Formats: sequence, structure tokens, C-alpha cells
Amino acid sequence: MNHDSELEECEQRGSPERFGHSWEKFDDILPIHEAQFLRWSKGIDKADWQGKAFLDVGCGIGRNSYWPFTYGAASSLSIDLDQRTLAAAQNNLQQFPGAVVEKRSAYAIGQVEQFDVVFSIGVIHHLDKPELAIAEMTRALKPGGTLFIWLYGRENNAWLIRFFNPIRKIFFSKMPLPLVYALAYPLTALLWGFLKIGLGRTEYFKLIRRFSFKHLRAIVYDHMIPRIANYYTKAQALELLENTGLEALQAHWVNEMSWTVVGIKPKKG
Repeated sequence: MNHDSELEECEQRGSPERFGHSWEKFDDILPIHEAQFLRWSKGIDKADWQGKAFLDVGCGIGRNSYWPFTYGAASSLSIDLDQRTLAAAQNNLQQFPGAVVEKRSAYAIGQVEQFDVVFSIGVIHHLDKPELAIAEMTRALKPGGTLFIWLYGRENNAWLIRFFNPIRKIFFSKMPLPLVYALAYPLTALLWGFLKIGLGRTEYFKLIRRFSFKHLRAIVYDHMIPRIANYYTKAQALELLENTGLEALQAHWVNEMSWTVVGIKPKKG
């Protein structure tokens, strides 16, 4: 197998076409998405985006590229693979002259020291070769720039890992997407009822109590469809960046259920 074929297989194991179906169904940017973004980008203040060029790896509908522009970012490259996903991102970011949306693989970004901030939110934990994607992201980062990734955490997710994840892997990840989408409705109804009676005391459940039924269904569906879904402890999350050459590594516990890991690329000289 040649390198390009191997790379394409790795890309497909990351389920871009399955997420493309999801983003086609849920393509709106909502005000509540800003609250999510601010938690996922913990460690970076709004003022830190001013005048910056950034790279969004696995941009989805562009919602995590959208908010930095409202904070004063100057330009962006937002990349993904599925054409439906890219179309939604282009539509959502068209008001920002500095926004560029392109079909590129996380494994072959092809940029060297071009961006002040490089990030990937909710993507690395779905990849077959996360270390390769992170190496590409680090290569694209300017010296002195900031890289961060947001990952599913193992802490407080034992029920997902023990019960839901095996069902996802054996059944949902292989089912036709229209069927999975239909099955997401009753599961969302269960979650909706769970939240309405006040169960779930983590910061994550406190946050999603504010979400609409449609938004909750998007989250449930998003968890059902991928072929790969990894959950990281704090130590494992930090380990992903430890061999990149990045400095000042920090792990921020997000919503008491996930991790944002941040590092700085050393300046030259």
C-alpha cells in the first residue's frame, strides 16, 4: 500500500462522511455555541485573538472559526474533508473577508509556520493517527504561537465508556446514517427528560440544560456516528503534546468531563 492510499484509509476511519451527514442536518451557528467555544478554548482570552491568523483543523460547520473573528481575528484557514461540511462552513463564514475554507486533511495540512493560533476542537479523539495530525498542526504554527486541542475526558465519563461506547462501536458506527439519525430521537428524549428532572450535577450537564431539543439531538447523534471515539485522562491528554517540542503545556479540565491541552511553540534564537 502506498503512502497516499494509507493516508486516505486513515482519513476514512475518522468518519468524515458520517460527520458530513450530521453537519448537513445541524448547520446553524447558535448563540449558545459561543459559551461552548469559550470553554473549549480555555486558557486563551478573547483579547488574545485580536489581529491573529488561525488554523481550525476539522472545522465542521465553521462555528469554532466564527467566534474568533468576532473577537478581532484577522484571518483563518478552516479545513475539513466532506463537501457538505465545507459548504456549511463556507456559508457560515462568508461574512468574514479573512476566512478561507478548504478541503485538506489533518494529516497533510501543508503549511509551515503560518499561523499565530492552531487548534482542533472535537476532532483529535476521532482520528486513527492523532500524533500525525498534531505534528502537522505544530508545523503550521509560528514560533511563539499557541496550539490547543479539545478532547473527550475519561474522568466522569465512565458510564459512556463502559456502556455507550461499546454499543456505538459495534452497532451505531456501522448502521446506515438515516437509521442512526432516527434512533437519535428517542435517545435525545431520554436525555431531555433526564435533564428536566435535574439529574446530572457536572458542569457539562448544567450547561446542556440550556440547550434546545434540536441542539441536544445534534450532540447525541454526534456521539453515535463515529467509527473512532477515544477518551483521555489528564496525563494521556498532556502526553499527546509532549513530543511536539511545544512548551508551557497546560491541561484545563472543561465542564468536568473533557480536556483542553495548550502549548506554546518556542521562539527561534
